[in-house]
Amino acid sequence: MSSQNTASAVPDTQLGLTSEEIQLLRQGQHAVAANGSTSSRAASRASSQGLLMLDSSSLSALGRHFDRVMQHIQQQLEYLSEQSQIVTMHVYDRAGNLIDNADAEIARYHEIIRQIDELELDFDRIAHIRDIVRDFRHRAEELERELERSSSSRRHKHGHHGHGHSSSRSHR
Repeated sequence: MSSQNTASAVPDTQLGLTSEEIQLLRQGQHAVAANGSTSSRAASRASSQGLLMLDSSSLSALGRHFDRVMQHIQQQLEYLSEQSQIVTMHVYDRAGNLIDNADAEIARYHEIIRQIDELELDFDRIAHIRDIVRDFRHRAEELERELERSSSSRRHKHGHHGHGHSSSRSHR
């Protein structure tokens, strides 16, 4: 029987596979052998000898095994792709929020600067008005002093001639 098995097997090193792919093929053959069919055990023995069984039953079982492995890998890829999209959306949302927050802070900053400019302009206007009021107050005080001096000098003059002048007014 071993001559028949040998004739229907090919060395896995002659399949054009890389050493990693040969390892995966041998793992697949051992996994199929774990199912327990006679052809699977024969495939496992062949795998241990570095051979790939070429009978349809062994190849079919190996094909189904690799289909399941590929389906599992595909599911993992889809799951990881979804997770990648979720992470990307979270990052995008956070970046968007950061941009929105930065835009809001920039707008707030511009509003503060506008208010500062407005207050500085108001300050300058009020300072100008205050200076004008101060100048008018100084002028008014000066005029009051001049009037006081003028009236006090008249009183002194009128104090000597006061009765005569008063009487002249009452005649008018």
